[in-house]
Amino acid sequence: MIVEHAILQVRPGQSATFEAAMTKARALVASQPGFHSIEVRQSDDDPERYLLLILWDSIESHRDGFRASPEYQQWRALLHHFYDPMPVVNCYGRSIFP
Repeated sequence: MIVEHAILQVRPGQSATFEAAMTKARALVASQPGFHSIEVRQSDDDPERYLLLILWDSIESHRDGFRASPEYQQWRALLHHFYDPMPVVNCYGRSIFP
C-alpha cells in the first residue's frame, strides 16, 4: 500500500470554490485502477491549507496509472489553478510498525 501525501495551499478567498472542484475531481481519481481511498482535510490553523491523502495499491498505480491518464489531465484542469505554491507530492510505502 502506498500513501500519497500533499499539502495544498489554496489561493486566498478560494476555499469554497476549491472544495466544490475537489468534490468533482474525487470521482476522477476514484475511478482509477489501484485506488483505495482519498481524504482531504482542511487545516484548523489556516482555512486555505488542506492535507491530501490518497491510498494506492502501488506506486505504479499512482505514477504510471493515474498520472499518465486522461483523468489526471481533467484533475489538473479542475484543481491546479487554485494552488499557490504548487504542492509537493510525496509517496510513502513501508510502514515501520508491523
